[in-house]
Amino acid sequence: MNKPYNEAEHYAKNWQQQLAEAFNSIEDLCAYLNLSPDELPVSVAATHSFALRVPLSFAACIEKGNPDDPLLRQVLPVNDETLIYPGYSNDPVGDIPAAAQTGVIHKYQGRALLINTGSCAINCRYCFRRNFPYAELQLGKQQEEAAMTYIATDASITEVILSGGDPLLLNDERLARLITQLNTIKQIKRIRIHSRLPIVLPARITEALTHALRDSTQQTVVVVHCNHVNEINSRVITACKRLKDSGITLLNQSVLLRGVNDHADTLCALSEGLFDIGIIPYYLHLLDKATGTAHFDVPETEALRLTRQMQDRLPGYLVPRLVKEQAGTTAKQAIF
Repeated sequence: MNKPYNEAEHYAKNWQQQLAEAFNSIEDLCAYLNLSPDELPVSVAATHSFALRVPLSFAACIEKGNPDDPLLRQVLPVNDETLIYPGYSNDPVGDIPAAAQTGVIHKYQGRALLINTGSCAINCRYCFRRNFPYAELQLGKQQEEAAMTYIATDASITEVILSGGDPLLLNDERLARLITQLNTIKQIKRIRIHSRLPIVLPARITEALTHALRDSTQQTVVVVHCNHVNEINSRVITACKRLKDSGITLLNQSVLLRGVNDHADTLCALSEGLFDIGIIPYYLHLLDKATGTAHFDVPETEALRLTRQMQDRLPGYLVPRLVKEQAGTTAKQAIF
């Protein structure tokens, strides 16, 4: 059983070792949190199609003994995931039709996205790519040359987004090689990295990683993913400071989630907490309607009301853009 009781020992290990010790069973996670699985609507069946994975660094932010904790709700497999709802699908944002070739998604003008890996440090139950066919479409080493050629021969592409899964799960050597290859493409102005790791596995933000990012000749933007201010702890603050001190622009995108952050007070606290550590609130997404995620949905009318309440309380730069993504459109659809 995977029960890392000695947290000091755990945090002394490198990020790969910490990742290997992530919780991967409902029983172990509940035992750590002083909860009984028998008293929760948990579903082992839900883990068969989408495994449980929670690093200790994230689990430690969950209030022990609280079955309604908003961070727990993001990661605990529940019965609702096994229900079928109309309007929900395995590819809610149209990634598959936009795959220009293996590993390259080209949906929006000026930007191309590389699916670098199918793995994440944490399996968020609302994930819009929880059913994505990574085995067929992720960028392996053998496809890198073709992907770079595709990008280089399209002069309209000025920004490349490293995505996944989580691209920061690539080792430093592979990540540095990708950045070096992108640096040779003259029209590329920015490399954007979408990652949850600075929040859920901050040990990944090592000096070696920041050096690789800092050495890029193109501007580097890291878009983190944080949904609740309780996800921010001292280790997260240290990791984000390390990125900021390396000259990297930090933005955040959140998903509006039922039972997690669907209150104005919660959203305002998140924006304030992010800005305190040098992260600009960027997007607040409506839920992408992936199969198994309907219990997280917040209606658009409610989302608008919450965003207007944020506008009444916060300066404009702390109010993220409320957006939704629709398959086949040329950009994210701004709602507010």
